[in-house]
Amino acid sequence: MGGGAGRRGLSGPRRAQEADAAAAPAVPARRADRVRSPHPARGGARDDRRRPRRQALDSASLRRPPAMFRRLKADIDAILERDPAARSRWEVVTCYPGFHAIVLHRLAHACWNAGWKWLGRWISHWNRWLTGIEIHPGARIGERVFIDHGMGVVIGETAEVGDGCTIYHGVTLGGTSLYKGAKRHPTLGCNVIVGAGAKVLGGFAVGDGAKIGSNAVVTKPVPAGATAVGNPARIIVADTDEKREAAAAKMGFSAYGVTQNDDPLSQALRGLIDNAAGHEHQIALLWQAIEKLACAQRGDCVPSDAAKTEHFEAERLNQLVGK
Repeated sequence: MGGGAGRRGLSGPRRAQEADAAAAPAVPARRADRVRSPHPARGGARDDRRRPRRQALDSASLRRPPAMFRRLKADIDAILERDPAARSRWEVVTCYPGFHAIVLHRLAHACWNAGWKWLGRWISHWNRWLTGIEIHPGARIGERVFIDHGMGVVIGETAEVGDGCTIYHGVTLGGTSLYKGAKRHPTLGCNVIVGAGAKVLGGFAVGDGAKIGSNAVVTKPVPAGATAVGNPARIIVADTDEKREAAAAKMGFSAYGVTQNDDPLSQALRGLIDNAAGHEHQIALLWQAIEKLACAQRGDCVPSDAAKTEHFEAERLNQLVGK
């Protein structure tokens, strides 16, 4: 019985080994089945759903040009829209230093933001040598910005230029502070026009759609839609007349930041002319009323030299002031 008990005691491990041996080949089979037919809750159906989406994204990305080329196309179209002298995209790409300056600045700005400060300054230096336009690599330039002619343009480190701005030659976006890390240069909103030779100095904002006249020196904020002219610049609030707004919309923008009512002296003279014309009209009405009353009572008593009709040529004087 002891031997039988020993054989019965050895039969347990043998049965376990036989069971393990029988179960060992079944493990890879289960793994293979798991790979062949994944459970939908564990990602199998999810992979199937992802495939058509990836194919759709790939096809959409192939049809759409990269962002860099879309931005270049927008810059070229903006120049064709605002410069009547531009005849073709090829002419803009090859013959416009303002376009070259913008492209090189984007490369310098990318290096500056990546921490390669010296490389950004070096590209900016060559940009100035090639185009005559100096843009610090730290400046932020929006899309569809047109630097016309461009010679002598200086844009400082903390300056910001919004989308659709137009900058003419000799413009300086400079600073009046020497503190490092501070906002020293101006911020131009969208669709701002800066005339030739204008100086915008300081860390203030120029509102959207504002115009800065040629050779103006601006040292204070300019409201949106307003015009700044003179040295020091005087702020002229935008005219709200509907006809002028419609005419401005048809023109698209005013070249060199000059409009008909920019000069404050001309505006003052036009106001005096209109005032004098109104006075003459009122005087003529008074003489006509006196004449009627006099004729009804005792005959003609109005002086022969009374101005009963208007002779003030306000339109002609306004034309002379506008020239």
